[in-house]
This record gives sequence, structure tokens and C-alpha cells, in this order.
Amino acid sequence: MRAAFGGPRLLLRRLREVMAEQISAQERLDKIVVLIAANMVAEVCSVYVLRVDGTLELYATQGLNREAVHLTVMRAGEGLVGLVAQTADPLNLSDAQDHPQYSYKPETGEEIFHSFLGVPILRGGNTLGVLVVQNRAHRKYEEDEIEALQTTSMVLAEMIASGELSALAPPGQEPAARRPLRLGGEPLADGVGLGYVVLHEPRILVKQLIADDPNREMARLDQAVEAIRAAIDDMLETEDVARGGEHKDILEAYRMFAHDRGFMRRMKEAIGTGITAEAAVERVQSDNRARMMRQTDPYLRERLHDLDDLAMRILRQLTGSDHPAASADLPDNAIVVARHMGPASLLDYDRTRLRGLVLEEGGATSHVAIVARALGIPTVGQVENATSLADPGDAIIIDGATGEVQLRPTSDVENAYAEKVRFRARRQAQYQAIRNKPAVTRDGVEIRLLLNAGLFVDLPFLDETGASGIGLFRTELQFMVANALPRVAEQLDLYRKVLDAAGDRPVTFRTLDIGGDKVLPYMEVIQEENPALGWRAIRLGLDRPGLLRSQVRAMLRAGAGREVRIMFPMIAAVEEFDEAKAIVERELTHLRRHDHRMPDRVQIGAMVEVPALLFQLDELLPRVDFLSVGSNDLIQFMFAVDRGNNRVANRFDVLSPPILRALRSLAAKGREHGKPVTLCGELASRPLEAMVLAGLGYRSLSLSPAAMGPVKSMLLELDLGRLEAVLTKLIDEPRQGVSIRDKLMEFVEAEGVTL
Repeated sequence: MRAAFGGPRLLLRRLREVMAEQISAQERLDKIVVLIAANMVAEVCSVYVLRVDGTLELYATQGLNREAVHLTVMRAGEGLVGLVAQTADPLNLSDAQDHPQYSYKPETGEEIFHSFLGVPILRGGNTLGVLVVQNRAHRKYEEDEIEALQTTSMVLAEMIASGELSALAPPGQEPAARRPLRLGGEPLADGVGLGYVVLHEPRILVKQLIADDPNREMARLDQAVEAIRAAIDDMLETEDVARGGEHKDILEAYRMFAHDRGFMRRMKEAIGTGITAEAAVERVQSDNRARMMRQTDPYLRERLHDLDDLAMRILRQLTGSDHPAASADLPDNAIVVARHMGPASLLDYDRTRLRGLVLEEGGATSHVAIVARALGIPTVGQVENATSLADPGDAIIIDGATGEVQLRPTSDVENAYAEKVRFRARRQAQYQAIRNKPAVTRDGVEIRLLLNAGLFVDLPFLDETGASGIGLFRTELQFMVANALPRVAEQLDLYRKVLDAAGDRPVTFRTLDIGGDKVLPYMEVIQEENPALGWRAIRLGLDRPGLLRSQVRAMLRAGAGREVRIMFPMIAAVEEFDEAKAIVERELTHLRRHDHRMPDRVQIGAMVEVPALLFQLDELLPRVDFLSVGSNDLIQFMFAVDRGNNRVANRFDVLSPPILRALRSLAAKGREHGKPVTLCGELASRPLEAMVLAGLGYRSLSLSPAAMGPVKSMLLELDLGRLEAVLTKLIDEPRQGVSIRDKLMEFVEAEGVTL
């Protein structure tokens, strides 16, 4: 029979008093372990802190040998304490010495103690240390004791995270909570950013841990959850959601979790230990995040993400926080860290202060990544748990070329990246020097370099980069960042501004490429098994001719007295192009009939993105004025690889003979029919790939603003004739689809070409 347990509420109140005392960090820790031991009727209470080197150090103890403090250190995963830190789960043993992972540390004198209860000290799902109680008697600790120890660990987590304990450790052995971290992710937009963390959704800080009235806290939690359930039910009953779609499935999942009894039970059990409803939600949320970080099953990870999101909704309901966007008050040198973000949210930030973007989700072809590249904002995606690891104001460095994120970097790392920034600045100065130079190779071949754009904010890049024009204007971005369908007048205004900014330089407008993964918030979502292969782009436009006609009308009116170039995306058959072209002809007739000023010239083209079109070029080319290759979709369709799926996106290299043969034959067909062919996909924005495209016969490339300098610099150093000879041999040699990237790099080094 166990001794009387003092209860967590009394313990928390006493801990609060200790936290308020003006004493040293070590004195505070020593008092805390004494209080916990007395309250738990434990003979031992010890605090182990995770260090920057990944080891666990004994920082304070009541009951073990005091001389072992700051002397006892164990590796991650070593012993029972290491096991608790590794699994982030409590460990409750009646006889610790019988456990196969028991590790004896003679300096502690713990061999006389048998029962063991260890809980992880968690913050945001990250393990900061381990809190342990022990007794001589053989017994299992009760559930309320485990709850009490977990609740107490929240106080220790805030103490460790605050950096208060750093003064107790020599350099290199500081607590891991504030340790420098190198996080890996996916490079989304090139560039290096040095600055300070701004959380896109500011973390809700739970300031009041101890509850004065647990019954009231239970009622507050019930009210908050009921409000969320009602809000979800209301959304599900709205007409646009009720018809179905992916957004309905997401809301259904939220409703299921909002009614999950286990989720509610864990929060109420936490309140029963004497903490507030907010603290209970935070504790359960931290436990869920710890499990999520150790879960490999993608389905389970997604479900835990849903629980994490639901917990945040409950916290907002409890605190009355409407989560104002961090963009409202942005400091200088801001690096925004977010779980996910839409393009409209990114555009809300002050670009003069924004130095970079870090995302837990989002791939290279996500909408926000496209906008970030257009704006020249260094961006890294797929950075796991970034929003939990980073605190507002933390120093941070991101490298959009390598996908590396340095959180709380050391001075050596800061200096290295500062030098990299200075080097990039020198390179940018060199690019500025060649800005107005034509991109002519060493052997006299000119490659026309155009710009990819999609928003009004992109237009200054035309002059800044010296681009020959806009080879791809993504008109859908205006629709994606708007709250409602843009009217014809709004479209007309944007297209006029684009043409005005371009002057006598050509602009190629691509009609709406929406559907698939490009969902407009104000349009009905159609559930499809394979949305990338479904109702999107020109298919949607031809089925909704009013939408396509209004867009074409705005383009033609904007082009009064000028040349207008209109391009249709995702053409899969010649008949689709004929039907779309007929809409342009009807709109021209409409303008003439109503005495509108006409464009001087209208050129109509098609994007080659669907492999079937490669076998219809002889029929298509006489009908078009130009072609543009959308390499992003074309390559994913040819390899049957979803470019947004990180498991397969890198399975094939774009620099492999099959795709290069297809691109070469396409360029050759254009020359044969006397029609210009431009490549406007991401392929053209990478210097090595752009070099290969020139070698395949492409004399017009459309690329991102940031890529203009590096690609032009490369072309000025290139002997195209020598490359063509090498490339022909590499592509035609039977290589069973293996990448030729290494061989091309050998050519680059031998020729002294700078990439």
C-alpha cells in the first residue's frame, strides 16, 4: 500500500512560488526536486537535461548522491533514462534492475532503489530532458502519480526552454533546448537568407498552468469543444461543401476527431491534475507531436497532424485568439516559419523586410513555392517540425539552393554563410554588368532569355534582369490570390499593366491553368482519382467557355494597338487547339462588331505538356504561331511520376536520354515547320539543364528572375558547337535510360563553364 500522495495542485502552487524567487538556476532546480519528492512521497527525484551533444546529464537530485550532479552523463538511448528520452513515453517499473536496459551508474548510489517512474520533459513534442522518481519498495506508480509528474514536467520544460540553465554548462554542453540545429529540407527557391524567426501563426503561450477551480476548467473545455463541433457542422452543411470534395473529407476527419472520446478523456485527465484547460490541451498536443515525430506510417502521421490542428483550434477557442497574421507587424530581416501557407498569405508580407520562408509542407511545384521563386524569396520546404523547434526571434539561416536550415547557428556557421552572401552579392554584381548583353554563346549563337511571371509584383524584374520579354505569364495566379473570381475589368487592368511594363518586348499570356492541384477557394472542388490527369487547364476552359471567353476578351482588349500572344495549356489533341482558337476568333469578331480598337497582331500558341501531342506535331504545327514546352508536366507524365510526391519525385533524372530525345525531336519539328519553340518550365531555370536545352536546339528559354543572371553567364562562356557534338553522342548511345548528368559535369569542368 502506497503512502499518501500530496496531489498536483498543491505541488504546482509551491512550484510557482519557487519559480518566482530571485535565486540561481541551480538553487531553483534543487528546490524543485525536493518539492516533487516530498509531494510524491518518493525517496528519489532527479532531473536529467538533454545536452547539445545528444547526451543526458544529471542536473539535480534529491535522494541520489549529490556529488553525481553534473557528473553523471549517459548517451541517448542508454539506460532507463535514455529510453524515456528516446521514446518520449513514460516508463513505470516496479523493479528497474530487472529491465534489460537498466544501466548502473555507481557514482549515483541508486542500486538500493527498485521502483522507477520516468517521464519525458516535452515542449512542442521535442524532448528536453527526463524527470524521474524512485523508491526502495517494489511497486508500480498509480495513474494519478504519472499524471502529476507529467504535469510538473511542463514547468521544467519552460525553465529549460527559457535558457536559464545555460549558465550552468560549459561551452558545447549546454541544454539542447537552445542548441544550434541543422535541419534538412527540400530547396524550393534559390537564395540565402539570414534573419530572425517569425512564426506565420504565432504560438499561443499558455501563461496560467494552475487551475483555481478544476470543475470550471472542465466546463470551459466542454464549451470550447462544443463550439468547434458546431462550427464544423455548420461548414459541412453549407451547399458548396455538402456536394463533396476533398475539403469535405478534411472537415469530416476534423469532426471525427472533435468527437473522439480518447482525445477528450486525455485532456480531462490532465485537468484533473490541477491544471487549466489551456495547459491540458497544450500537454496533450505536445504528447501527440512527440508521437508524430517518431511515426513512420504516413497515414498515422497525417492523423496525428489532424489532432495537432484540432488542439490548436481548441486553444484559440479557449484563449479567444483569432490568430492575427504575423505579417501585420514584421521586424527587419524576417524569416517566416510556417507549417503551410497559401500564395495570398505570402503576398501579405512586406517584401522589403522578408528574407526567407521555411515550410513544414509544400513541394517545389506548390503554389506558394512558385510565388516565392517569382518574388526571389529564398524558400525551403519539407522541414519537419520546424514550427515547434523554432521560437520567435531565434536567429536562423536558410539556404534555398541546398535545402539547409540553420536554427540558432553558431558564430562560425554565421560567418560562413555571411561570406556566402557576400560571394552571391559579388556574383549578382557580375550579372548586373551583363544585364543588357545579348545571351550569345562563344561561337556566336544567340539564345533569347525570357521571364516567367504571374503577378504585377513580377514586372520590375523585366528591367532588373534585362529579359527579352515574358515567355510565360501565369494568369491563374491572379485568380489564386483573389477572394472571388476576378471580373473582366480586373483582368483587363492587370494585362494592360503587364503589356505597358513590357513595352515593345513580347508577352505570352497563358490562359487559366487551374484544376488538379491548383484549386480556387471560391470554386467547387471536383473529387477525382487522378486530378493531375483530370478536369483542368484547357479542358476546364472548353467545358466552361464563358470563363475562357471572358479571359480572352480581356487579353485582346488589353492588347489594343499591340501584339498579343495567347497560349493554351495542356493541349492533348489537335481538335482541342482548334476549339480554343475558335473562341479567340469569335472574340475578335465581337471586338470588331462593337468598334473596339484591335490588336495589331494576335499570335496563338499551344503548350506541349501531354506526351500524346509529341505524335501530332505535324498536324499541330501548321495551325499554331508558336509552341511552348511545359517541361514540369511533360516530364512527370512521361515518367508517370507525381512531381509533388516526395517518394517518387526524384526517382528519375530529367537529364536522361529518353526525355532529352523527346525534347530534341520537338525542337527539330519546330525548325522543320518554321515555328518558334520556347521552353518555359522549371528546367530552363537551372544552368546545367538550360545548357543542355541550348544543345538540343532551343533558342528561346523562359525562366525565373533569379535564374536569369546565372543562365546568361553560363551561355556567354559556352561553345555550343562543342556541346552539341558531345550531347548527340551521349543521347544516342544506348544507356538504358541512365542519367548523363555526370558526363555533362565533366564537359563543364573541361570547358571551364561556370554554373
